[in-house]
Amino acid sequence: MNQKPTNGQQLPASAGRTDKMVERIERDVARFRDIVKGKIRQNLRKFITNTELIGRQGKTIVSIPVPQIEIPHFTYRWRDAGGVGQGEGEEGDILWVEGQEGEGQRGAGFLPGLHPVEVEITLEELVELLGQELELPRLEPKSYGQMQSEKPRYKSIRRVGPESLRHFKRTFRQALRRQMLSGTYNHENPVIIPVHDDFRYRSFEYEPQPESKAVIFFMMDVSGSMGDEQKEIVRITAFWIDQWVRRHYKGVERRYIVHDAAAREVPEDLFYRLRESGGTKISSAYKLCSKLIDEHYSPTEWNIYAFHFSDGDNWEEDDADAFEVLGEKLLPQVNLFGYGQVYSHWGSGRFIYDLADEFANESENLRLTEIRSKEYILDAIRNLLGKNPSSESFRQRPQRRRG
Repeated sequence: MNQKPTNGQQLPASAGRTDKMVERIERDVARFRDIVKGKIRQNLRKFITNTELIGRQGKTIVSIPVPQIEIPHFTYRWRDAGGVGQGEGEEGDILWVEGQEGEGQRGAGFLPGLHPVEVEITLEELVELLGQELELPRLEPKSYGQMQSEKPRYKSIRRVGPESLRHFKRTFRQALRRQMLSGTYNHENPVIIPVHDDFRYRSFEYEPQPESKAVIFFMMDVSGSMGDEQKEIVRITAFWIDQWVRRHYKGVERRYIVHDAAAREVPEDLFYRLRESGGTKISSAYKLCSKLIDEHYSPTEWNIYAFHFSDGDNWEEDDADAFEVLGEKLLPQVNLFGYGQVYSHWGSGRFIYDLADEFANESENLRLTEIRSKEYILDAIRNLLGKNPSSESFRQRPQRRRG
């Protein structure tokens, strides 16, 4: 804003020029950030699969190398270097031939090269760009727990306070009242001049507000057919799912379950490193997840999100138990249940098709997706968190023969 003269004093012309310069700089900065965000959108798939960003949990700002952005810079002129078109030589002389050594000095150079620009962006901004690019809907809480936070509400007026909270309408009303009572108000020249005692300020009071809280269950098959490549895909996908859920809830807990033929809860750092062998019983993970919900997370107080990652292998006789636990216990309790099937050379890839056959679009909070490689992670996040995709594409394969 341009400064205005006060108390009849005229501000110097340089003050107005400074304000305009500041406004211009702020516009340039905003325009530059828009350009940066545009470049990030163009390369979003590459940034999302960057494991370096995932390793920075707990930090709110990340540095991203963004190519093809030229930053204005000064070019220094070396003395006695000559100008354009100056120096020895005639028109048509060959200056350099590919493969032929020049006469330059050997050894290390001293001038900078060209590098991608590293820009800083908050993780929250990056998650927002992810949501905009994938058109992800907001996660709507279905329950509010006992956790409360105090939020300020400006609902009263006081005679003291900071100038930033001065209530101008109430201040002039008080000044008008004082002048009318004292007889100093002139109807022919209606000038209202507030004095210090007329000043009124907004004041706030803290009111308790219910806060929604959420828990995320991450489940993963760690049998022998799930290798390091598959676990890396799960790690990247789970990281961005976690960030998106955290964007909508203030209090978020995470629980990690691994399974082969049996399931157990593990810490987060062990979740992505554990490797076991043996058979696969998916129902063991679903039963443990249901048990933890019953013991610690009442659906009336918690918003529950569950995601299971597997290569699609399951003991055939276990399918019925897995479907029963999922359909009768988990789906009625959770806000969203997502199943991501990671491609593996050793996995049959059947379970996602059996899930689609069993539920056949009956459950709105069940999401299915395939993740064939890192290039499919962005599409998988859209399928798991976006609008309910159709499962018809997972119902084309013939049913597996049992028995």
